[in-house]
Amino acid sequence: MSKKSEERKEKERRERAFIENGSKLLEKLIVTCNDKCIPIRSFSAQELQLATNNYKNPLRKLWYKGYLEGRSFFVKPIPDNKIWADFAINDLVMSAQMSSHKNVLKPVGCCLETQSPILVYESAMNGFLMDRIYVSHDTRQQHQPMEWSSRLKVARQIAHVISYLHTAFSRPVIHMAIHMRNILLDEHDVPKLDHFFYSVSIPEGEIDVEVYDGLWNVYFNPPELEATGKVTEKSDVYYFGELLLELLTGEKSYDITRLATDKYSSLIAYIHTCAQACCINEIVDPAIFSGKGDVSLEQQLQAVLDLALTCTEEDPQRRPTMVDVTKELRRIESYARVQVHPTQPQAEKAIL
Repeated sequence: MSKKSEERKEKERRERAFIENGSKLLEKLIVTCNDKCIPIRSFSAQELQLATNNYKNPLRKLWYKGYLEGRSFFVKPIPDNKIWADFAINDLVMSAQMSSHKNVLKPVGCCLETQSPILVYESAMNGFLMDRIYVSHDTRQQHQPMEWSSRLKVARQIAHVISYLHTAFSRPVIHMAIHMRNILLDEHDVPKLDHFFYSVSIPEGEIDVEVYDGLWNVYFNPPELEATGKVTEKSDVYYFGELLLELLTGEKSYDITRLATDKYSSLIAYIHTCAQACCINEIVDPAIFSGKGDVSLEQQLQAVLDLALTCTEEDPQRRPTMVDVTKELRRIESYARVQVHPTQPQAEKAIL
């Protein structure tokens, strides 16, 4: 086959992909955006190859830093198949709808010339939350563990954006992927929620919605998803409770290393089993206690643990709403931060 013939076929392939992906994107934007203008820039495949230096030096799997017109962006090429193409368009539309919220990673645009769209987002200078929580001895030189006050602030801000998803639209939207790896941090450590690939709205007149069955074996899922293949807003509450436990313990839900448990146990199962028998200090990430403590710290840790246990109740009806979770985290965050030196006289302590 001649070079010209190959180039012609490649051009035709990109044109077909552009038309197919573009029509899907336009259709979903019309259905979901209610006549709101949502600017989404179109990039060519060549532009993004140049911007990322041909996709060298990934930030992590499927994430690359790119430079366009003097600005840095994050670029996410998606696996080339129809299912992922549909997921990518769903992510682009949902994140565009949510782009006014300060705790969402804002989409800049996309490339529609490939079988699955390539997504382009604003950059998040401080990287991924997981790198500041899952800190081992091997990675401590690159990433300092996040202090407790920052973890609590991240939790409250992510709770707020999930509450917004559940209440701000005509029908509740379930995020379905509230995980540490899907939260990025800007230069001020403000969290940015990403990964709206699986997000789905509950249809009119329904109280739950069926989801893509490929999710069932990906993570430790809410019990109702395993039992029925359907989710509600309370399923996001369960995922958020899992996130709270990871922020508290510094452990991965699916790969527990520090706590004494068998390799087949989830973090949720372990904490529910041992919560009554264990001291809070045995559960909490040791890095949280590495700095100067204060009299409210243990109160906050216990309150967050109690909240996480409630969020991960097996019965969805016993879980709080994300609005109530956000309010509770605000209350916990407002605990007085009074530091008292143990050798201070009692009278001085009373004044403090």
